[in-house]
This record gives sequence, C-alpha cells and structure tokens, in this order.
Amino acid sequence: MAISSKLLIALVFVSLLLLHLVDADETVNTNNAQSSYVKKMDCEAACSARCRLASRQNRCKRACGACCDRCNCVPPGTSGNQEVCPCYYTMTTHGGRRKCP
Repeated sequence: MAISSKLLIALVFVSLLLLHLVDADETVNTNNAQSSYVKKMDCEAACSARCRLASRQNRCKRACGACCDRCNCVPPGTSGNQEVCPCYYTMTTHGGRRKCP
C-alpha cells in the first residue's frame, strides 16, 4: 500500500509539472506571435510619392524600396526629412554615401 500511494503522489506531481510546462510554452508562443507582428507599410506607394520629382525615378524607387523593406519606414516629402526614420537615415552604400533617397 505504501508503494502505491508514493506512486500516486509521483504521478500527480509529474502530471502537474507537465501541465505547467505546456501552459508556459503556450504563453511564450502567444507573446512572441503578438510582438513579432508589425504592420508592413505599402512601400511601393510610399516610394512613388517620395520619388515623384526625381530625375531618375526607376533608380530612386529601387533604392527607396530596398530601404523601405529593411526599415519599414519612408520619410515624408520628396527629399530631406530623413531624421524621421533613423534606420532609413543611417543606411549607407559601400562607398559611405547615403543609400536611401
């Protein structure tokens, strides 16, 4: 009888531990799913607006699109205002020049 009661207590303990681990895993996965969802902006429309006055629109849109994909941000207006999007502002080419128009 002593062995069966110890076995019963051990089984109850293990099942409670298993339930706690499953609940903790669901909580972590739910928090990760909510924090990793960031609304993606419409880079094509934002870059079209940004590059509408550029003399080389295709080149401007290509560079702006690459920057927007990485930063998920395009500064307002047709030029300047790059400090509004720090990621966009600090991205440079291999030559050290600013990549984003």
